[in-house]
This record gives sequence, structure tokens and C-alpha cells, in this order.
Amino acid sequence: MCQVLPTVRFVVFLFVAAFCLPVSGQESNGGGKQGPAPGVERGGGVALPPEKRAAMSIPKIGSPIVIDGRPDEEIWKQAAVFKDFYQTYPGNNTTPSKPTEFYMMYDEKHLYVAWKCWDEKDKIRATVAKRDNVFGEDNVRMWLDTYNDRRRAYVIGFNPLGIQADGIYTEGERADFSVDIVMESKGVIEDWGWSVEAKIPFKSLRYKTGKGTLWGFNVARNIDRFNDEFDSWMPEDRNISGFLTQHGKISGLDDIKYERTLEVVPSITLSETGSRVAANEIAAGRFVNQPVRHQIGVNLKYTITPSITLDAAINPDFAEIEADAPVVTANQRFPIFFQEKRPFFLEGSEIFSSPLQVFYSRNIVDPDVALKLSGKVGKTSFGILAASDNAPGNYAENDRNDSNVRPRIDEFLDKNSLFGVVRVKRDFGSENNIGFFATYRGFPEQKNLLAAVDGRIKFNPNLTAVFQVAGTTSRRCFFDPEFEPTLNPVQAASNRAICGGGTFGGVTVQGSPFNRYRTGNGLGYYFNLDYSSETHGWFLEAGGRSKFYRADSGFTRRTNSNFLFFFNRLSTKSDSKKKIIRAQWNQMAGVDYNWAGKLTGFNAETNGNISLKRNTFINVATGVSYEKIFEEEFGLRRSPTRPLGTFLGDPTRSTWMHVISANLEQSPTKRLSYGFFLGTIRNAFDFFHFDPTTGLQNPGPGRQADANIYITVKPIDPLAFSVSYNKSRLTRNDNRVRSFDSDIVSVRSTYYFTRFLFTRFRLDYDGTEKNFAGQALFGWTPHPGTAFYAGYNDNLNRNGMNPFTGQYEPGFERNNRTFFIRMSYLFRKSF
Repeated sequence: MCQVLPTVRFVVFLFVAAFCLPVSGQESNGGGKQGPAPGVERGGGVALPPEKRAAMSIPKIGSPIVIDGRPDEEIWKQAAVFKDFYQTYPGNNTTPSKPTEFYMMYDEKHLYVAWKCWDEKDKIRATVAKRDNVFGEDNVRMWLDTYNDRRRAYVIGFNPLGIQADGIYTEGERADFSVDIVMESKGVIEDWGWSVEAKIPFKSLRYKTGKGTLWGFNVARNIDRFNDEFDSWMPEDRNISGFLTQHGKISGLDDIKYERTLEVVPSITLSETGSRVAANEIAAGRFVNQPVRHQIGVNLKYTITPSITLDAAINPDFAEIEADAPVVTANQRFPIFFQEKRPFFLEGSEIFSSPLQVFYSRNIVDPDVALKLSGKVGKTSFGILAASDNAPGNYAENDRNDSNVRPRIDEFLDKNSLFGVVRVKRDFGSENNIGFFATYRGFPEQKNLLAAVDGRIKFNPNLTAVFQVAGTTSRRCFFDPEFEPTLNPVQAASNRAICGGGTFGGVTVQGSPFNRYRTGNGLGYYFNLDYSSETHGWFLEAGGRSKFYRADSGFTRRTNSNFLFFFNRLSTKSDSKKKIIRAQWNQMAGVDYNWAGKLTGFNAETNGNISLKRNTFINVATGVSYEKIFEEEFGLRRSPTRPLGTFLGDPTRSTWMHVISANLEQSPTKRLSYGFFLGTIRNAFDFFHFDPTTGLQNPGPGRQADANIYITVKPIDPLAFSVSYNKSRLTRNDNRVRSFDSDIVSVRSTYYFTRFLFTRFRLDYDGTEKNFAGQALFGWTPHPGTAFYAGYNDNLNRNGMNPFTGQYEPGFERNNRTFFIRMSYLFRKSF
């Protein structure tokens, strides 16, 4: 979705209000078969039968079974049977549209599960999909709360063809499907419906053991064509805030044979790259092919106990087989967050999450070596990570050979940054926890240390609070927009020498006197209070980071800022028999101010969304916003000895903005899904316009328009094709100059020869840079850890500027291209 609101937080909350709060039931609802059985009353008006009030005992079998997708062998008659599901979305614990049964049993080394899903064969929605990409069609899933702490659970799902989806569900957050575990599964479609079998090694899980141990558990089925119907074994009370707390229990897993397991994944990458080079012995901008490069690495994992894991990575190959999707970067004042995709950092990643994002693993770009110890003992979860990152000192050949750049980087050349992270979290009460975080990053002339406490407290079934407070201390260069070099010549000379200047190899380089090398201490804080029920909810949050707050191991969008925000929701009850299944009206308002107490922003908005049949969602929003900026946020501040600052004219700017937006998403069939977003901001700030005469920055208001449209087509089961177009444009009010006009087009296609063998093509176009980026990839991925890829990446400009000479280049000119082969194999040994 495009940014059409004046702050990213409002973009996020608009999207969350439209589609992520309890409207559909994909992660928080369930459904069933024959309807509620007689028993004991539970919240939501459901009479819970006796077999669901007690823990379900899972029988042990004596020998392994063959996974063929059909649970019709005689041994399945010994399994525990889960039935009598409830439809929890769109219905509210009503009778499901189709019956479902689930089976579970185990032996010493494996957990065996199976589903039988009755349906009409020609209406089942299932395609050969990418792993974790099965929730847009018919699917089944289960949750294994292996510590029975109602805070974290494995979520494991399958589509009718047995394609897997797996991740970690953390209470109070959405599920993270970036985690992959090794397991075996198969699904079949037959005349009566479809079934799935799966075998999950216990050594693929983290869990609590011992006689009489209970696991939290629930199982569900999702029928896509019935308005995303969700059928669950356990009912759901929508007036209770929480998901795992409403699950059932399983027992009887007393005879699991514990195995210490060592996993070794060696990898090798061969690549040949060509790129343009800077002026040296070769003409500037000339394309040069490099020799074939090889990189050998290894990832290791050792399960010390069923709940504690040691991970190590030595010279790992973290090549991005799937690159980040392009985003609109024009007129962006602050950094953009990208999700982690690398397996080493995904193991136990939920332990390292916190509201202030004090640890962001993508800051560790290219580690030579990394170690991580994580797990849970009793009520205490912990994670310890250390890494040596080669990236900060690994400058490109163009920079190493540039006589203007080399003196400024000699001190940092081929130096590594060191990372250390410690995380501890202690559970108390039934659903509360308190935690501690410490991070360290060191690099020449840059040292940063952070310590934080955080927690989550549930006051009652509807009301939850989350908080975090962090303190930082840094020794580094800080920009000082008010520093007067003419009044402090000694300090100015020191600033130039340390912060980007000095004498290197006999060459004198002028640094900036406004970057002061000093110690800076900072504070960050966050607090929210969340109330949720079926038809009403509200959310209050406050947070901020001081001027010298730095979290070099984490992700920080903005410092010297505070905010207070309130969100309110009013909803109807879901009714699958009505044309409008569910309607929701949201109201929100917020205020932003800096640590000097100056107002920097205010906003008030409202939006409404409705859920219709045929998986249709519509959202409309409008609001007003005020934003004020100061020139010292962008550069130097004017003073008596410096009459010219950063801004041309007034050193402060402000504007009132009016926002209107609308979006629609629909998946009418298993072959087609599409959506669009349209938005406009009247008087949106153009932050980075520069006056051509003086060269000074001249921010001002304008009219911003944003649009996004996407369509995904699956003409046959193995083939998926998608196209998206993202448009963002801003035209200034004062001179009608178009400040930016961004067009991003992305085209994707994937064809699966089998579940594990595929080919993928991708093309991205960025109109602002006149840039084309493409990839062709062939892959074989039988299970996590074992893979083979062969691919080609290409990057070209059309009618753009030479990045080294600045001259216009008509037609297509290649920037770089890479051929690569990557191979890895999982060796697994148990002791």
C-alpha cells in the first residue's frame, strides 16, 4: 500500500484497522462440524462438552507409518479423534458448512497428525504453491503450545496437496511464518473431499518434557470460498482478548525419546558478476566482468536439550535468493523497515522481539561468524547472540580505488563490527511477563550500548498493557546543527579530524566541523493499553526517543520525538447469512512533539470497512493532519554568525493536510485475486525541494496522489502470475513543479513442476530511477536446509544518467548482472 498519510504510523494503523483487527478469523477464530454439544457453559454462549474440558490423551504407537496422504490404515483407528468443530468466522460458534475430523498419535520420535475434510471435489481450492503461501486457499492448521504457557505456539498448516506452512504464533502479535521446520507431509483430493497426513519429528520442535506434561492445542480448517470460513475444534469467545488462552490441552506425550541432534548445513555459492566501474585505469562507467567467485560456509545447530538450542554460522552464505520488493523512497524522511529472511536469524527470533525494536538482525549484514544460544527453562526464556560483521569495512573496489574516497575510509577498511545481544524474559501469573534486553555494537570510533526492560500485563480478559523503557550510551560522531566553528576553532579542527576528515597517507581531507565526536546518552520508551471485545475495542499508546538515543543493533525511525495516539473501534457481529458479513468503524487521533516540548504534528482520522461475500473487503478513510518541521531536523540551524541555515526563508514550516483514501480486495475464485488502493493528500509536505539559485532546501506543501493496483492469476494449478503497479506523485502548490513522480511496476511468475521443483521469473521497474531489475531462478527445495538454486540477476537503466560521469545515456545501459549457483544440504545426526 502506498504512503498517503503524513506519518507512517497512520498508514500502518489505517491498514491494521481495515484488515488486521478482528474482522476475519484466520489467526484468531475457529469452527466446527455438528455444532455445540451439551456440556458446561463457556464464554460466547457455548456449552463445552466434557471431552473438550479435559486434556485429550494422545496414544502411543509401536512403529512408524508411511505418509501417503490417506489416513485409512488400520493403525489410524488407535489415534485420538478431534471432531465436533465450531464455525468461528463468519459465524460465531455456529455449525460449519462442511464436516472435519482430525487425528493424532505418536511414537518415540515423531508426532503423527491427519485431517479428513469432506467437501465437493470440483469446488476445492488448492494449487501447487510456495511453502507458507497456502492460506489464500483451502487449508488446515494446528497450534502446538509446547510449553503450555499460552504465550507462544507453533502453527503448522497444509493445503489439500500437502504443501506446508509453519511458523510461530506469539500472543498479542501476528504469526511469523518465516520459520521453517523439517517434517514430512502429503495430501490427496478424492471424490468425497480431501485429506492430509504429516509426520513431525520431535527433534524439529522445542518443547517441555516430563511425566504428566500438558501441551496447549487447537486445530482448525479454513474453507476459502465460503467467505473465508474458519472452523475450529475449540470455540472462541470474541469478548475475550487472547487466542492461545482459549485453546484446549493434550496429554499422554510421556514417552518421547529425547535426542540430542546436530544439524550441519554446508553451502557453496559460485557466482560471476559484471558491473560498471569508476574512473581508474579503465574509462569511467565501463562495464567489467569479474572472475568467478566462490563462497563456502556452514550453518550448525545443536539441540542441547529439547528446549535449548545452540546455533552457529561460519562464513555463512546469506545471498538473497528472493530480494526485497521495491518500495517508494521519494520524499521519505526516515528509514524503511524490511523483514528478516535469513534462516540463522529466524531461529528463536520471537525471543528477540520487543516494542522499541532494540534488536534488528538485518543490521548484521555479512557475518564472518555468528553464535546464538536460545531457549526456555521453566518460566524463563532467553537468547544470547554474538556476531562479527564484515560488511561495514568491506568497501567496493570502486571506493578502494578512488583517490578521493580512499583517504576517508582507510581507518575503517576491512574492519569488522562486533555485535552482542542478551535477552531474558520471565513469565509470571497466567499471561504476564517481564523482560530485560541488552545490546552492544562496536566499530572503530563507534561504540553503542543499550539496556532495556519490557513487559506485558493482562489485567482482565479484555485489557492488556505492553511497555518498554530503554537507555543508551554511545561514543560516536553526532551532528550538531547549532555548533559555531568560528567561535570554537580548536573543537572544529578536532571534529574535522575525527568525523570524516584528517590526514590519511599524507593526504589532507576536510571533514565536517558540525559532526562532533562525543558521548551521547539517550532514552526511549513505549507504552500501550489495549481493550478488545467483539463489537468494541480501543487502543492507547505513547512513546518516544530522545535526541541522543541510538540503538545501533536495532531499528530506529526517528529520534527527538514523542507521540500519543488513540484508536477506537466499533463493530457489528459477524453474520455469514447477510450481504454485509461484518462492518467496522474506526476513529483515531494523535499528537507528536519533540523533547523541547514543541508541537510537531497532530492528526485525527476516521475510516470504515465492510466484509462482503466472495471474500470482498472495502475500506474508506478520511482525516485531517497538521505537521510542523524545523530546519535543524534537516541540517544547520541559522545563527547570528551564520545567517544562512538549511531552509530558504522561514526556518520553520507547517501545513494542514486533508487525507482521503479507499481500497478494495477480493478473491472471487481460486484462480483470481485482485485489489486496489487510491488516496490523496491535500497540502502534503514536499521535504526535499532545493532552490536552484541558492541551493538551500525549500520544503513546501503540495498535492500528493497515490495509487496501487495488483492482480494475481493462477490459470492452472502449478502456475501463478501476478502484476502490481504503484504510483506516487506530488505537485507543489507554489510553483506547480512536480517534486516527484514515482512509478513502480512488478511482474512475477512461478511454475511448479513438482512440490519441490520450480522456476520463477521476476521483473521490477522503478520509474524514478529509470531502472529495470530482473531475475530468473530455477530451484529445488525438498526441505529446509537442503536446496539447489541456479539463477541470473540483471539490472539496467533506460534513458538514465551515467552514475560516474553524470551524462545522459539513451536506450538501455547495464549497471550489473550476476550468474549464480547455490547448493546446500542438511546433515542431521541424533545422539
